[in-house]
Amino acid sequence: MAASSSSLILSQPLPPIHSSNSHRLKSFFLSDSFPSSSSAFISSSKSLSHIQKFCSVSTRFSTKKPFTVSASSTTSALQALIFDCDGVILESEHLHRQAYNDAFAHFNVKCSASDTKPLNWDSDFYDVLQNQIGGGKPKMRWYFKENGWPTSSIFESAPENDADKATLIDTLQDWKTERYKEIIKSGTVEPRPGVLRLMDEAKTAGIKLAVCSAATKSSVILCLESLIGNDRFKGLDCFLAGDDVKQKKPDPSIYITAAKSLGVLAESCMVVEDSVIGLQAATGAGMSCIVSYTSSTSNQDFTDAIAIYPDLSNVSLENLELLLQNRAVAK
Repeated sequence: MAASSSSLILSQPLPPIHSSNSHRLKSFFLSDSFPSSSSAFISSSKSLSHIQKFCSVSTRFSTKKPFTVSASSTTSALQALIFDCDGVILESEHLHRQAYNDAFAHFNVKCSASDTKPLNWDSDFYDVLQNQIGGGKPKMRWYFKENGWPTSSIFESAPENDADKATLIDTLQDWKTERYKEIIKSGTVEPRPGVLRLMDEAKTAGIKLAVCSAATKSSVILCLESLIGNDRFKGLDCFLAGDDVKQKKPDPSIYITAAKSLGVLAESCMVVEDSVIGLQAATGAGMSCIVSYTSSTSNQDFTDAIAIYPDLSNVSLENLELLLQNRAVAK
């Protein structure tokens, strides 16, 4: 995204964006950059770069050549606006981390016989983990694979076969999801700035509206009903959660499926994401993507985003339409 094109479109300049080098997470992958007291790092030799290896997070998503727009579509209007949920509609990273740690404590999950307390993911570790692996079950599966399958009140001995490992993961995830719902129901969580207004602008203009989240469907439904209201939720033209696709973000499946469900071309869609995982999924599906970053994703490399914002408070539907049109013309 060229800075000059952004200044022509936005009513005010984009907030200062760090250089691409400072956006990258490479500093997080050095084991000595983490607090030595973190229970997450049982072995200093196990770098968080293994996360990408475990999940087969391929650079093909971030290095994929930009999609081409045919001459007949270069002047087409924005037809669909697609929101991620966690991090976009609500800032939820700390809420998910709390729910995971509550689940670990409830089931007395310990990855080592020397552990005196249940597993607890600290904020520094979780910021990296949740921005590299989409979905709760893959997060836990990666962690236990790297650090040892745990003992717990679910299994007195660490599970050894695939069936028992799946049962452990499923039980923890189900309990965590219910705990997360309790936190959302507490009434202390609010939508991020500008989200509801932008949704309403899109609906009024006849733009199709969708939400695509990697999270568990039941928890996403509760979030949407609580934060955007039943009327907006029921008015969505498409709603997909992690349960609806086989592969999690950064795999583009969820956005490819959404485009088919909405009956629109990928190049006529605009996605709102908060992390590089979501950005890779959107661009991998051939869609343009803006980023509304959070405190835990602000240093990521958003080079492939069409625009970058701290939130959506100053972003209008007209801004997005012009961004999409200018990108098409530039092709």
